[in-house]
Amino acid sequence: QVQLVESGGGLVQAGGSLRLSCAASGRTFSSYVMGWFRQAPGKEREFVAAISRSGGSTLYADSVKGRFAISRDNAKNTGYLQMNSLNPEDTAVYHCALHSSLYLTRNPTGYAYWGQGTQVTVSS
Repeated sequence: QVQLVESGGGLVQAGGSLRLSCAASGRTFSSYVMGWFRQAPGKEREFVAAISRSGGSTLYADSVKGRFAISRDNAKNTGYLQMNSLNPEDTAVYHCALHSSLYLTRNPTGYAYWGQGTQVTVSS
């Protein structure tokens, strides 16, 4: 079993930045692909970014490419999502998740472990 706890969300003005963290406990964090997803009110859960077990490969949604950066520190069992140039369309609850696959995937179905999420609100 793995427990995930996100932090770092908050209220920010358009154009601002936030850094989300995802702290993992339980089984070995480095054994999993890590992803970030977001869900806005009335919308389906949306893939944001994913990073390989070693951190050497990343995958981004087109909507955040060039603005967001995913990273991880396996020694600290923690993952991160640096979010820059935020706009109101980025407002959502952001969740981190872990997947046991060898490959990066956008599909939330394959992610076995999820955090409760952290709210990000971007004002115009």
